[in-house]
Amino acid sequence: MPASTPTELRADQHRIEPIPEAEKDSTGPQQMWIWAGANIAPINWALGALGIVLKLGLWETIAVIVIGNLVGCTVFAAFTVMGHRTGINQMVLCRSAFGRRGASLPSVLMFLMTLGWIGVNTYFPVRIAVAILGQFGFGDTWSTNLAVVTIVMVVQVLIGLYGFYAIRTFEKYTVPATAVVMLWMSVLAWTRPGVVDWGLTSTLPPGAHLAMLTLLMTAIGVGWGISWVTWASDYSRFVPRTVSSTAVFWYSYVGMFVPTVWLAILGATVASVTHDTDPAKMVSAVFGGLTSLLVLLMVLHGPIATNILNVYSAALAALSMGVRLPRAAMALIAGVVGYVVTIYFVFQPSFAKAFDNWMISLLLWMSPWAGVVLADFFVRRRGRIDVDELYREPDRSAYGDINWGGVLAFLVGLGAGWSVEDGLVPALQGPISIKLLGGADLSWLVGIVVAGGVYLAFARRAATVPVAGPIARARQ
Repeated sequence: MPASTPTELRADQHRIEPIPEAEKDSTGPQQMWIWAGANIAPINWALGALGIVLKLGLWETIAVIVIGNLVGCTVFAAFTVMGHRTGINQMVLCRSAFGRRGASLPSVLMFLMTLGWIGVNTYFPVRIAVAILGQFGFGDTWSTNLAVVTIVMVVQVLIGLYGFYAIRTFEKYTVPATAVVMLWMSVLAWTRPGVVDWGLTSTLPPGAHLAMLTLLMTAIGVGWGISWVTWASDYSRFVPRTVSSTAVFWYSYVGMFVPTVWLAILGATVASVTHDTDPAKMVSAVFGGLTSLLVLLMVLHGPIATNILNVYSAALAALSMGVRLPRAAMALIAGVVGYVVTIYFVFQPSFAKAFDNWMISLLLWMSPWAGVVLADFFVRRRGRIDVDELYREPDRSAYGDINWGGVLAFLVGLGAGWSVEDGLVPALQGPISIKLLGGADLSWLVGIVVAGGVYLAFARRAATVPVAGPIARARQ
């Protein structure tokens, strides 16, 4: 039924089964609102501020943000095409590459990662909200932080419990308003004297300078788009085949790219003076009075718009690995764990380093996983998936119980990516990066290329799974 009917906001009864064509009623613009809403969030201030904190210049930080996201958002948008063509969520879809039960490995990783993201995404609005409330006499106390965390978490979990249609409606009606606030924030930050140090340059020596550029390209450039790929098909599966895959790709791309780059540049410019990722300092440096109240609205919108996707997709990941609980129950569990993680992050002494290590560690496994899935869907199977076989019992599925070619390719890519990784802690520092590349970080690229190449090498020795069924044969 059309999205404009009175039943636009309704309970989502779908689990991980394919979405029937008659029930697909999402549009390209709605996909754009979903991804834009998820990225009009204070955490994206940290993407830009992180470059300044780690001693890069302002203009090169902006270049890393723009160039990196041009690439990262391309990878992300390619994954939305998969869900659109098949009607399947991302973790079930990767059974094609990893096998019926082999796909449980990335599903577990995705579920655990999403719990952490709920906490990370909520940290920034809590800190900013407390800073703004401080302008009106509320102290930065345990009780204030706990009250803000609780209010934000309850709202986002309730929407996530309700499902896709509530998510779509929330983003559709809130994104335009928050975009206006974001525009006003940018005007204030970029026109007031003394707020931005446009001439800020790096003080790092040449070798460390290059290493930091590649590290930031991984963490806040290319890596940001890649960090969303495990969610991509969960929402594009609701778009009917009458909408072209090209439209789905570009609407998703724009929805991800524009707010991510915009807010990251805003964060970098403000941090050029504050030299900190602490959102409270950003707010106090630029905003005050009535503007602070408007910023507070955007701040509270940010984690809700992002985490309703996390809560929903975490439940789908759990169901995809065989958990036999209602989707709503899994969403509630995700919210409770995310609540605890948020409290942990709020009281960490250095969120900037914690956040950088968080991003690097995620990309360590997500890049080779993406390489395997991209190679399987677009190269080996050329976008043709036998949907019914993805749901058969492991010993009867044409995709096998465990596809060891996919699992081994993932592990080889994982090792290769780690070898050229340069995180801020010893465990995330690979020997090739340290000894031969001067600390340069190429983990995202090597992980994708090596895992995808190894997977295709294994696939040449295996028979291609026959394609059957009307959904599998549909091509855009």
